[in-house]
Amino acid sequence: MAKPKTTFFCQNCGTQHSKWVGQCGVCKEWNTIVEEVIQKEEKRIWKQSTTAKQIINKPLKIADIQLNTEERVVTNNKELDTVLGGGLVKGSVTLLGGEPGIGKSTLLLQIALNIKQKVLYVSGEESQSQIKMRAERLKAINSNCLILTETNTQQIFKNIEEAEPEVLVIDSIQTLYTNSIEASPGSISQIRETAAELIKFAKETATPVLLIGHINKEGNIAGPKILEHMVDVVLQFEGDRNHTYRILRSQKNRFGATSELGIYEMLSSGLREISNPSEILISKKDADLSGTAIASTLEGIRPLMIEIQSLVSTAVYGTPQRSTTGYNLKRLHMILAVLEKRAGFKLGAKDVFLNITGGINVDDPAIDLAVVAAILSSNQDLAINPNVCFAAEVGLAGEIRPVSKIDQRILEAEKLGYKTFVASKYNKIASKNHRIKLILVGKIEEAFATLFA
Repeated sequence: MAKPKTTFFCQNCGTQHSKWVGQCGVCKEWNTIVEEVIQKEEKRIWKQSTTAKQIINKPLKIADIQLNTEERVVTNNKELDTVLGGGLVKGSVTLLGGEPGIGKSTLLLQIALNIKQKVLYVSGEESQSQIKMRAERLKAINSNCLILTETNTQQIFKNIEEAEPEVLVIDSIQTLYTNSIEASPGSISQIRETAAELIKFAKETATPVLLIGHINKEGNIAGPKILEHMVDVVLQFEGDRNHTYRILRSQKNRFGATSELGIYEMLSSGLREISNPSEILISKKDADLSGTAIASTLEGIRPLMIEIQSLVSTAVYGTPQRSTTGYNLKRLHMILAVLEKRAGFKLGAKDVFLNITGGINVDDPAIDLAVVAAILSSNQDLAINPNVCFAAEVGLAGEIRPVSKIDQRILEAEKLGYKTFVASKYNKIASKNHRIKLILVGKIEEAFATLFA
């Protein structure tokens, strides 16, 4: 009997090593090298084709290449279709990652039950009865949705050949294994090999494949990093289990933009699509409170109104605290330094806490002016008019810098009923017929004088 061949893989980044070492030379993590058994034999692909002729690709001039419009499968889920750029492209492989219990399986089962095409939902984590209970709770039973509980890819492909589904859902890629490799499910080699088989199936049959991926403690998708390079689309499902709202982000998309965003609300009956996210991101309050400001941000082509809350208080323990939720802490330090140096506000001995409501993370520099307004409002204990919103970047010299797509931001604020819009005077605004009042400022001092005069 031949001795099984083994090799060593880093469980963090997937790098292959010839021998065991304490530290991975690529990702510099310690104690992540694990020995895995690999077997060199002919692999069973998803379908044996003996009559198909081998196609030889020839190089073409770029001017001679014909463009083909990608055929898409509409999922009847507007938020997902928006993030994907119009639906699932036939032959594409989409990877969905997220924390445990965030709602990945619920989202894909809900899509499988509402889509018009024939769907095969393969689960390696739940039984058929468990999936049936969840489907009844979602109140959307699709006769075209087939449920299979299997983890062996060879058996999955046999069922695929019999059922001939138009969409394939795998929950999850870490539970699958192939007989061509003697390694445990979830290992680096198994994830890479099973993903390669599914990608080959998707490309040869033009069938969209949706994969669920687990994440590690750092928040990255577990397994080799090459998995994210192999697939066509990588989606991240974010949110806090203590909050009801979930955010779907596109981290990679070969067929559309990567800056789109979808928002859902987790209910007992499933995930509800939020068509107007600005309503849930701005809290309802009876009295005007200091330390809050409304900012206009963009996620892809979608303008959003978000509420920024700030609390400025005297430091009790000598060393001032700086804390943020949903905002870059380093950028907060920069803004506080600008307020101290350029505008003359003494904030060096005060605690500053900043929060973006709704549990979302925003890195758009256009919310800088709203952050400044919220901090100054809390520091002066003066409330800002709730009908005022902001969209401008703050520079290191204390200047108010212009931002992109200002007309879309103004139209969204106008549509939601805001009366005043504060922006940079260096912005080129195309339309002059806005019903909303525009206040254009050039420095922080001008903005402060306008707001708190």
